[in-house]
Amino acid sequence: MRQVFKLPDVGEGLTEAEILSWQVAVGDTVTVNQILVEIETAKAAVELPSPYAGTVVELLAEPGATVEVGVPIIAISDGQDEPAAAEPAASRVPAAAEPAAAEHPGAKIGEAGAGGRIATLVGYGPKPGSVTRRARKAPPAFPRVGAPSTPSRRSEHTERPAPDERPAEAAAEQPTEQPAASGTVPLAKPPVRKLARELGVDLHEVSGSGPGGVITREDVRTGGSPSGNGAVAEAAEPTGTPSGTGERRVPIRGVRKATAAAMVSSAFTAPHVTEFLTVDVTPMIQLRDRLRATRDYRDVKLSPLTFAAKAVCLAARRTPEVNASWDDAAQEIVYFEHVQLGIAAATPRGLIVPKIRDADRLSLRELAGALGELTETARSGKTPPADLVGGTFTITNVGVFGVDTGTPILNPGESAILALGAVKQAPWVVDGQLAVRTVCQLALSFDHRVVDGEQGSRFLADVGSLLADPGLAMTY
Repeated sequence: MRQVFKLPDVGEGLTEAEILSWQVAVGDTVTVNQILVEIETAKAAVELPSPYAGTVVELLAEPGATVEVGVPIIAISDGQDEPAAAEPAASRVPAAAEPAAAEHPGAKIGEAGAGGRIATLVGYGPKPGSVTRRARKAPPAFPRVGAPSTPSRRSEHTERPAPDERPAEAAAEQPTEQPAASGTVPLAKPPVRKLARELGVDLHEVSGSGPGGVITREDVRTGGSPSGNGAVAEAAEPTGTPSGTGERRVPIRGVRKATAAAMVSSAFTAPHVTEFLTVDVTPMIQLRDRLRATRDYRDVKLSPLTFAAKAVCLAARRTPEVNASWDDAAQEIVYFEHVQLGIAAATPRGLIVPKIRDADRLSLRELAGALGELTETARSGKTPPADLVGGTFTITNVGVFGVDTGTPILNPGESAILALGAVKQAPWVVDGQLAVRTVCQLALSFDHRVVDGEQGSRFLADVGSLLADPGLAMTY
């Protein structure tokens, strides 16, 4: 029986995702929970496990395509019937005529349940490294799904030959064996496809100069039209990257697109106020060195960010307004019982803000461990979408880049954000005498609708005091 796996909603109401890479090929045998594909949503990269066992019949979306939630992306057969790829196109049921999955309670992953919502994959699937994958076969010929910014679906697909049986190493460097004129993927190697996506060039409009019409890097740089623009218009101003111009154009999508939308919304919705404070954190560094020498902290990475996170959680007890949200629709201020601490993290895909849940309940050692796990997961691109929502306060550590301070923009739905500057030695007056001390600058931005100047100033002063004299934590 032929089962079609549709792109599920892997986050909180996400509507689309980009296909990054397939982990299986046509003809592969897959098991339930085996990773099929890696996708990138507006929040993070996510691996999708298979809800079915059987043989891969068709891959219905090519890498680089942006697909809407609910659109089929792969077909898997259990071998009971003839593969759907061999059926006449006219005998297939168009997508619009498929029976609604909502009529079937207990829907599988990727299908709508009784309430009409598509089952999500948050927290679902095997642990990383628990699946042993077979060697990759040659990439199959994909139907053209559409330009990244304009996803589309086809109810009929061209029948294609069986996949090539060459070794995986050789297959990875071979171009897709379908002519551009057929409406499928043109002849181009994976690195060339990646370059075309970065430059916004539609490979269907590029003539290949390589052997057998293979499209080369130079072909992408010098010819073709931007993705989604259709045929090349000679009189139109080119928006790609002509040779010799020294510019590179990258489509705005994924994490970058979501970040931009959130920052614009926040900047023009919440009235921002930013205050600054320079702190002598020499006692904090001395405490860190003492703790590192103890058995309990010997293998724990204690950074200034760890101490700042603890100070924020303690200071928020005295100023609950910084751990609150302005609900414009309900005309209410929502005060949160616990701190869902967001940590801004720079990743290869852009800026994300994963959360440490109930950070105010954690000890200093537990916070250090949570920060280490959060950072490692973010850098690997495996942060689940569920960890990127529901924050109540954010810290951005600009100090790791050697920056002293900045004016951070609030994350939407939060009322305060703290920027932690570089921790470095500087001249400082101690008891009327000039001395060399370790100092750090703090910058607090807050929503003036929720946090008054007095409250914001008190909170920032409390954080500074805790970093300047960690013993004060005993009084909180």
